[in-house]
Amino acid sequence: MDFGIELKDIFSIVTSIICGGIIGFEREYKNKSTGFRTILLITLGSTIFTIVSKHGTGADDRISANIITGIGFIGAGVIFKDKMSVLGLTTAAVIWTSAAIGMTAGIGYYSLAIVFTVITLMVLVLVNKIEGQIGNIKKNKIINISFTDNGIEHLNQVEDRIKQLQLKSKRMQVFKENNALCAVLEISGTTNNAQMLTEILLEMDTVKEFH
Repeated sequence: MDFGIELKDIFSIVTSIICGGIIGFEREYKNKSTGFRTILLITLGSTIFTIVSKHGTGADDRISANIITGIGFIGAGVIFKDKMSVLGLTTAAVIWTSAAIGMTAGIGYYSLAIVFTVITLMVLVLVNKIEGQIGNIKKNKIINISFTDNGIEHLNQVEDRIKQLQLKSKRMQVFKENNALCAVLEISGTTNNAQMLTEILLEMDTVKEFH
């Protein structure tokens, strides 16, 4: 029975805690569902399993594969989908990346684990500024609108507001359901103007629902 602890394993654990703590702090600061403790434990757990796999007999590749599988289940649990968008994809990607950093520290590549941590942190911090610039780029969006009655003038009113926002619209489908007019429009323009359109639709009494 061996009670000895190798120095390189201690370095791996310490590196894992530092790297996981840095990424976890950023997630906690932004009030994300997977915060400081969660990311730190994911990174540390991946490191521990990697260390254990090195001391096994021919089991290193199998344990590493099971780490990836287990992280996949955790990542899938934080992804949610509603009518408008898919939420949690970035959080799931952070979990996956944190596990990879933990495995990197576990096999003894301390400098590489720190480099990956810095790169990950840069992506998370700078992404808001990059997304702000993307908001000025034109893109297409599909909107499904249901009106309170079957008056076609309501759709014309919406299209007039779209033109006022310097957006382009194309009627993909117009139909009547439950004695109410429904329309599917393809909107083309900047993300910021599309967001303004969303606010206008929320204030229109003739619009029953949209997504």
